[in-house]
Amino acid sequence: MMGPAHSLSGAAAWLGVGAATAAAGHPMPWPVVVVGALICAGAALAPDLDHKSATISRAFGPVSKGLCEIVDKLSYAVYKATRSPADPRRSGGHRTLTHTWLWAVLTGAGASVAAVTGGRWAVLAILFVHLVLAVEGLLWRAARMSSDVLVWLLGATSAWILAGVLDKPGNGADWLFTGPGQEYLWLGLPIVLGALVHDIGDALTVSGCPILWPIPVGRKRWYPVGPPKGMRFRAGSWVELKVLMPAFMLLGGVGGASALGFL
Repeated sequence: MMGPAHSLSGAAAWLGVGAATAAAGHPMPWPVVVVGALICAGAALAPDLDHKSATISRAFGPVSKGLCEIVDKLSYAVYKATRSPADPRRSGGHRTLTHTWLWAVLTGAGASVAAVTGGRWAVLAILFVHLVLAVEGLLWRAARMSSDVLVWLLGATSAWILAGVLDKPGNGADWLFTGPGQEYLWLGLPIVLGALVHDIGDALTVSGCPILWPIPVGRKRWYPVGPPKGMRFRAGSWVELKVLMPAFMLLGGVGGASALGFL
């Protein structure tokens, strides 16, 4: 999938979680619904950190470009070290390590730990990174026409404002985890969800996605999970643009309205 579809699917997924919790009688505070959807939209771009042409590689200038090169080499090294004889040879690390459930869980857990132990500045950093990515994904046409600095300023300003809203009593800093010192522990959840939604989206495309690594499937350790080949599509095809993206918008709208109590 392309970046905009990934971001839309991430936002829709979190809004769906919000609708489910509301239906179960435990609605999220509205700031958690909004912030979680934006984080999930940004996190749904993050697995492509192994691809130099991906949206995330351009999002933070030379920093993200350099990081993409490092992650690509790391992913390729892990693939070579762990591939079975049945896994094909590769020349790069795209759609390997960062496209697995293990990577999703580790990045989400790392963000939660950072948010709890790093204090307000760690929370602001997590929000800033994911809000910039959300802008790049959800508003990609406007983002490409604007300068990077304007997108960064929007991300930084939004992060500061939203963190201030969440900090107010009852607005969700301690949502789900209410113990002392557990504020913002939940921030890792939309990050995990966004990464998994990205992987599922890529699994629908022609190449599939090795979501289950390191769990072997058959004789392959990097098995490309996906539906039957006749049901797959190419990234950027009409199926993605004309069917999936409108569906994500509709599902996100319904989920958001339900999560906020309008339905």
